[in-house]
Amino acid sequence: MNESQKFIKLETISAQLLLGATILAMCLSNSPLNDYYHNLFHTYILSQFGGLQFKSNLLFWVNEGLMTIFFLVVGLEIKYELLEGSLNSLRKAALPGIAAIGGMIVPALIYIGINYHNAIMLRGWAIPTATDIAFALCVLSLLGSRVPSALKVFLTTLAILDDLAAIIIIAFFYTDHLSVIFLGLSSIMILLLFVLNRYRVTYLSIYILMGFALWICLLNSGIHATLAGVILALMIPVWDRKKQHNSPLQKLKHGLHPLVALIILPLFAFANAGVSFLNLGAGNLHLTIILGVLLGLFIGKQIGIFSASWLAVKFGMAKLPNHVRWSEFYAMAVICGIGFTISLFIGSLAFSYNDASYLNSIKIGVLIGSLLSGGIGYLLLQLIHRTRTKDNLT
Repeated sequence: MNESQKFIKLETISAQLLLGATILAMCLSNSPLNDYYHNLFHTYILSQFGGLQFKSNLLFWVNEGLMTIFFLVVGLEIKYELLEGSLNSLRKAALPGIAAIGGMIVPALIYIGINYHNAIMLRGWAIPTATDIAFALCVLSLLGSRVPSALKVFLTTLAILDDLAAIIIIAFFYTDHLSVIFLGLSSIMILLLFVLNRYRVTYLSIYILMGFALWICLLNSGIHATLAGVILALMIPVWDRKKQHNSPLQKLKHGLHPLVALIILPLFAFANAGVSFLNLGAGNLHLTIILGVLLGLFIGKQIGIFSASWLAVKFGMAKLPNHVRWSEFYAMAVICGIGFTISLFIGSLAFSYNDASYLNSIKIGVLIGSLLSGGIGYLLLQLIHRTRTKDNLT
């Protein structure tokens, strides 16, 4: 089994665990155990590191702490693909890059068009711009060998670029009031990491300690602390000059990817996906947020990805993956409307200081939009396969 197949298999298992965690969270939120479920993640935990003390609830440690490891793995994947993998040339990166841009712009415009009247609601414009790679690959994997492997690779590349766009959006648009002192300390940490990289230091323990120090500085700077994971990833050396074929980056990625896929992401889903429908009504929901997220994911993603890709191929800027038809490509574009993890994460950043009605509205929009995208995309691929089989028989 090659690296690509291992990656897809692990992401498929992760999606199954994510789905299970989501269903469990929904069941608990709509049962007599609702209060216990919500109180669990609002339980405060006191942690001390040297002279620093952190008193935050469990939800904070999941969203700010564990998700930093998720973004570290995403950053490692992006760096490797840019230098050694499917994005290491303009020719390879052209179509997924253009598709990712289209798949980000159109959903954002749909959300903005629906929520332009309210400045608070506009903060959620980026929620429908991301694709959940685990769920999307899981849908493709349900069809096995009936889906061209090139389409799976393309979807993986597109989702990685989607994650990169999400990281940039978080860095520029979802920051709090900035602290000059901690920004300065963060800059020093980044400079030290750069020096370690420049001198080809390959001891991962040193990078991890420096990354943790950077996380603390960013946490107090006003810039979202999860970006420490991405910055750390970019500083990890790809290759060891002294030991041929030894890759510190790959070693760290392979070590952390199962942890993220099998534990951190399901835990994030369990902590964030719970929506109680017991007392929901038009009075405590924001219908324009629900519509903006839902239509952005289900309509915006497929229109943005497919139209941008079709124009790029038509004008000779890129070409379709080998053995992939436009019908299959369109079905994949529909599946890319599964937003889930990153969409929920950006939603928690956009409306962290507002009441629960905003977050509940986001969750409902994300869940419905993702279900529609995954279900209809799967049915389209099934229909395409059956049509192709009949054509071959006749």
